[in-house]
Amino acid sequence: MQEQGEDKPDRQCRVVFLTGLSGAGKTTALKAFEDIGFDAVDNLPFRLLEPLLWDEEPQRLAVGVDVRARGFDPAALLRVKRRLAAERGCQVSLVFLECDDDTMLRRFTETRRRHPLSDLGGARDGVRRERELLAPLRSMADRVLDTSLMTPRELKRWIAGGFEAEGPAGMAVQVVSFSFRHGLPREADLVFDVRFLANPHYEAALQPLTGLDAAVGDHIRADPGTGTFLDLMERFTDFALPRYEQEGKSYLTLAVGCTGGRHRSVFVAEQVSAMLRRRGWAASAVHREIGIG
Repeated sequence: MQEQGEDKPDRQCRVVFLTGLSGAGKTTALKAFEDIGFDAVDNLPFRLLEPLLWDEEPQRLAVGVDVRARGFDPAALLRVKRRLAAERGCQVSLVFLECDDDTMLRRFTETRRRHPLSDLGGARDGVRRERELLAPLRSMADRVLDTSLMTPRELKRWIAGGFEAEGPAGMAVQVVSFSFRHGLPREADLVFDVRFLANPHYEAALQPLTGLDAAVGDHIRADPGTGTFLDLMERFTDFALPRYEQEGKSYLTLAVGCTGGRHRSVFVAEQVSAMLRRRGWAASAVHREIGIG
């Protein structure tokens, strides 16, 4: 990471290769990329991939790649990804979407679609074969996202939070607020529990509000533990985030949880995200339980 106040150089272009299991939400994700200004291309024959990327000047491009593509070749895709970064100076990401087998089979049943590899056997056998074929891409992905418990709206929020802003080059950080009552975010790399802070839920005037409201923020700030915790978060992230980036991570998700996911976790996630931006990171906040971000 650069020294505080020093700008990171912008890249010339931004390309996202979106891949993963059939039924994991790639169509929804590509539409989300279109909504935030990316040109989206899906199921392109592999022989046309390099002409697309080298004959044109890609700026913000999302490319859907999966087992349906003619000439599908995971090794070739990884070579193209490396060359694109090295020769064109692009910021290149490989995002892999997956979900558990039962969820995937239920989605195919609900939509009455056939699994693309179901001709090799039943749908469950097709899922198994697809996991085997995509294993090299999953192992090399910059970000693996499990969508088993995600609604389409939540997946779109995740895409927008991670890719909407051009931002500086380097590791992007997403800070997600959530409720422990509803389970941990599956995409979380680090989880922080702020249930020790003063809870606005027990104040009648504050209960219908969220951590985005000033009155709730004032209530939480009045707890002496809040300032101490935020100071410790600043020290921790100053230590840890550069090391995650040095290890080659392109995306990092910090999850902040409280009981209901509407007050303390939302406020702290906003504070942490703002602090990280001040310190030069491309950071954004997403609030799972209140549908914002």
